[in-house]
This record gives sequence, structure tokens and C-alpha cells, in this order.
Amino acid sequence: MLTENAPGKAGEILIRPASEAMLPSEWVARWLGRRPPGRVLDLACGSGRHAHWAAAQGHQVLAVDRDAQALETLRAKGHENITVRCEDLEHGPWSLSGQQFDAVICTHYLYRPRLALLLDLVAPDGLWLHETFAIGNAHYGRPRNPEFLLREGELLQWAQRAHLQVIGFESGIVHRPGPAVVQRIAAVRSPRPQAL
Repeated sequence: MLTENAPGKAGEILIRPASEAMLPSEWVARWLGRRPPGRVLDLACGSGRHAHWAAAQGHQVLAVDRDAQALETLRAKGHENITVRCEDLEHGPWSLSGQQFDAVICTHYLYRPRLALLLDLVAPDGLWLHETFAIGNAHYGRPRNPEFLLREGELLQWAQRAHLQVIGFESGIVHRPGPAVVQRIAAVRSPRPQAL
């Protein structure tokens, strides 16, 4: 069992089965599940729920986070399709320059100063999947700081700036694992129309 603070309820604890914590986001599974195996970046991967799922689907995954302890747990599970890298995603050097990935995944993380660099990593015909909290989330829990909350339509604007074709977008309240306001996008670097 895993415990965490209940969103918006000081002093209350949620208890969830450990298996649920390792399930991928439905958004990530929906869009990445349609892709053939390729090279995937899971940025700000945390405990690696998306890295594990993508690797199990046959992808070669680079899992990057600043939390050495979480990465050690991921590394200890020893999946041969996952390479783990610990680095400061906000203040350290950007070690990913010049690389390209068939899919770039980023969930529950937002650092605008490096978002354009992240989008540069999407290969031709590659997929960008981003899902994180948006303005209005303070009503339900953390994060509350506007620096960590997407503005209305912000992911759409980033996709347009990067010349990515949006194939899926949602913005609103979700109820799993707890209520939150999110935005999520699926976009590809392709001039051709994509199957939906």
C-alpha cells in the first residue's frame, strides 16, 4: 500500500494499492500504445511508471529525473529496455541537446524555461505527450503556485510554436487518482494528417 496526502484535505491520508501507483496515465497509454516500439524519453520520470510501461511495450526508454532515490528504485527493478539518468532538470546543463526521440513523455511536471528545448527532442514523426496540472487546480490540492500550473490552452500554444500537429488535447477536471484540473496533449512532428 502507498500513502499520500489527500488533495485539499489537510491531515488526511489516502491509501492506494501499490499496483495502482505503477499504472501509466490513461492518456499516455492511449497515445503511446498506438506507436511501434522506438526510442522514448520519460522526463521527470519519478518512480518510472511510464518508463516501465513503455519498456514493457518494447520501447527503449531513457528515464530522467533529479530524484536519485526514485531513480535507484527504478534502476533496481532492472528492466533491460530502460536507461536511467539523474540530473537537475532546471538548473543543471541540458544534456539532451542534439538527441531525438520517437516519443517524449512528461507528466506532472512543468518548467517553462526548458519546454522549447524539450520539444526540440521530438524526432520527425515523433510524438509529444504532456499531461500536468492547470489553473484551477488550487481548489483541489497541490500544486497551487501558478508557476507550476498551465494557463488556458498553453500546451496548444507550445505545440504551435514547435510546429507540431495536435492529434489530441483535453483540458478540465479529472477524478483519478483524485480530483485535479489538468491539461494534456498528444502532438506529432509530421506534415501529414494523422490517424485519430
